[in-house]
Amino acid sequence: MAKELKIPAKKDSGNKLKIALAGNPNSGKTTLFNAFTGLNQKVGNFPGVTVERKAGFINLKTGEGKNLPLEIIDLPGAYSIYPKSMDERVQCDILINSSHEEHPDLVVYVADASNLKRSLFMFSQLIDLKLPVILVLNMIDLAEKEGSKIDHQALSDELGVPVILMNARDSLGLNELKADIVKGLTPAKKQFIGEEEIETDVISEIQKISGTESPYTAFQLASNFHLLSYKKMQADIGKIVEKHQFNALQFQRKETLARYRKINSLLIKVLKQDAATPSRVTEKLDNILTHKVYGFIIFMAVLFLVFQAIFTWSAYPMSLLEKLFVFVSVNLKSAMPAGILTNLLVDGVLAGLSGILVFIPQIALLFFFIAILEDTGYMARVSFIMDKLMRKFGLNGRSVIPLISGVACAVPAIMSARTISNWKERIITIMVTPLMSCSARLPVYTLLISLAVPSKNVLGFINLQGLVMMALYLIGFLAAIGAAWVFKWLIKARERSYFIMELPVYRTPRWSSIGLTILEKVKLFVFQAGKIIIAISVVLWVLSSYAPSGKFDRIEKKYAQSENTTGLSKKEVDAKINAEKLQASYAGIFGRTIEPVIKPLGFDWKIGIALITSFAAREVFVGTMATIYSVGDDENTSSIRSKMMAETNPDTGKPVYNLAVAFSLMVFYAFAMQCMSTLAIVFTETKSWKYPVIQFTYMGILAYLSSLIVYHLLS
Repeated sequence: MAKELKIPAKKDSGNKLKIALAGNPNSGKTTLFNAFTGLNQKVGNFPGVTVERKAGFINLKTGEGKNLPLEIIDLPGAYSIYPKSMDERVQCDILINSSHEEHPDLVVYVADASNLKRSLFMFSQLIDLKLPVILVLNMIDLAEKEGSKIDHQALSDELGVPVILMNARDSLGLNELKADIVKGLTPAKKQFIGEEEIETDVISEIQKISGTESPYTAFQLASNFHLLSYKKMQADIGKIVEKHQFNALQFQRKETLARYRKINSLLIKVLKQDAATPSRVTEKLDNILTHKVYGFIIFMAVLFLVFQAIFTWSAYPMSLLEKLFVFVSVNLKSAMPAGILTNLLVDGVLAGLSGILVFIPQIALLFFFIAILEDTGYMARVSFIMDKLMRKFGLNGRSVIPLISGVACAVPAIMSARTISNWKERIITIMVTPLMSCSARLPVYTLLISLAVPSKNVLGFINLQGLVMMALYLIGFLAAIGAAWVFKWLIKARERSYFIMELPVYRTPRWSSIGLTILEKVKLFVFQAGKIIIAISVVLWVLSSYAPSGKFDRIEKKYAQSENTTGLSKKEVDAKINAEKLQASYAGIFGRTIEPVIKPLGFDWKIGIALITSFAAREVFVGTMATIYSVGDDENTSSIRSKMMAETNPDTGKPVYNLAVAFSLMVFYAFAMQCMSTLAIVFTETKSWKYPVIQFTYMGILAYLSSLIVYHLLS
C-alpha cells in the first residue's frame, strides 16, 4: 500500500482571495491586469526563483456591502501547462501544486477572441485541473471586425464556466468580471476530455498519495514532478513514475489530439465566421515591415527618429531641472549655517543626486518609445526579421527581445532570456546582452556628448548630438553580435534550435498602460540609482574633504605668502587652494594612484575615481563627477556640465574634456561591465561564477583596448 503523502497547507495570504491571470502571450492579459489594478501594483520575484512576479491589490464590494480583498497575480504567458521555458515552469508549478504558496483560489483565463481555437487549449487544461476558472474573451472588437461571431452563452453552457466578452483596452466587460468574482465560483462539474484519455495505474497511485480529486492534476504531477517546489512530493512522485516507467510524452500526444478534437467540435457550435472576412490591416503592413530589405531600413529609420526625439524633446526640461538644482543649492547653502553638515548636504548628497535626476526626461522618453513599440506589436516584427541574421551569430529571433530590452536595463533583459529553450543560445544571449547600451549609460553619454559635440543640426533637421547617441547604441549592438559569433565557436552544444513566434495584430497604443510603464520604470530607476548615489556621494564627499594630517594646512600656508598670490584675484586664489586640496585629499591620493593605468586612455585621476565608483552602477559616474566638482565650490552657481566644460589641464592649459577624451570615455562605458547587479543576475541565471567572471574580463579588455584606439586616433 502506498504511503500517504502529507502536503503542507498554503501559507496564510492575509485572508485575500488570490486570483491568477493566465493566458497565451499577446492575449491582452497584462492590459487587463493594468485596468484591474491601476497604480496599486507591486513587482518582485516568485518565491525561490528570479522569475518576475507582478501582483496587484484591490477591494471589491460584496452583495452585503462588505470588502472582499483581492490579490491579483499576472502569470507569465504560455500556450499550455507543459513548460518549455523557465517562466512556464513557474506557472506549471503554481497551477498544479496546491501546496504552492502562490496557488490561486481562482484563475481568470484571458483568451484572444480572434484566435479562439489556439486559446482554448490551455483553458481546457485548467478546467481538467479542477480549478475555479472564468473565461474572458478579450479583444472581442477585433474578432467582430474580422467577421467572427461568438455565442458566449452557448460556450458558457458547454464548458460549465462563466464566459465574459471583453475589450480590456477600454475596460469593456470589467464590471461583469468583478461581479462574477464576487459571486464566488466552484470548479466546472464536467471534465473537458474523458478520464480514459489519461487513465493509468500511475495516475491512480498519485491521486491516493497527493489527495487530489482530479485525475488530470495527478497526470500533470507525474509529467512535471521534477518542477515541483515541494521536494518531498517531488521525490515520492518520482519513485512512482520510475516504478511504472511512465512515458509522459506518449500520453501528452494522446491528450493533445483529444483536446483539439473536442475544441473543433465545440467551435462548430459556438463560432460563426463570415465567408468574406475583411482583409486585415496587419497583413498589409507586414508585407512591408517584415520585408527582408524594407524591414531593416524601416527599423533603422525608427531608431533614428527615437534618438533624435530623445535629444530634441528632452533639452528644455533638462535645462529647467539643471537651473532648479542650481537655485536650490545656492539658496540652501545661504539659508543653512556654514559648517560640515551644510557642505555634506549641498556638495555631497544634493550635488550627487542632481547629477542623475536631471536626466529623468531622457530616461522617461526612452521608456516611452520602447513601450509604444511593444504595445503596437512592432517589437515582435523586429524579432521576426532579425531571426535569420541572428542565427549566423549563434542566436535566434528570441534573442532580440533580451537584446532590445537591454536598452532599458540588462537585469530584466537577461532574465527574459529564459524564454529561449536552446541552452547554448540562451547562454550566448546572456553573455552579450550587457553590451547593449542600457538606460544607466544614457546620462553618461548625454553629459559627454554635450561636452564634445556641438548642439547643431545637419542638413537642417538632423540633430548632430542625437546622431552620435544613435551611433553609440549601434556600436553596442554590433559588439554584442560580434561577441556572440565568438561564443558560437567557443561554446559546444548539440541541441537543435528552433524559433516559433506568433505575430500579434497591430494595435493603437493604450496610453494609460504606457503611462503606468513609464512611471514604474522611472521610479525604479530613480530609487535604485538614488540609494546608490546618496551612499557613494557621502563617502566620496568625506574622502574629498579630508586628507592626511597637515596636508590642508600646508596648502593654506603656501597661499598665505604673497609671492604665491601675486597678480591673482581672491577668486583665483580660492580656486587654486580648492584644486590643490582636492588633489591632496584621500580621494585625490586614490585617484592619482590609479592614474598611470588610465592615462593612456586620456583619463585623469578625477575620471579614475568616477570609473571605480561607477562599478556599483554606471549612472553613478555623473553623480561622482558632480560631487568631485562641487567640493570646494562655495557658490554652486554652475551646473555639472558647465563645471566640466571649464575644467582645464594644468600642464597644457587646454580643456580636459576635448573630443578625444570624451569619445574615449564614451567608448569605454559602451563596452565595460560596470554593473554589479548585472553580474549578480548572470550568476543567478547560470548557477555558476564562471560566466560572470568571463563576462567581466572580456568586456573589460574590450573596453580598454577600444578606448585606447579611439583616444589615439582622435588626439
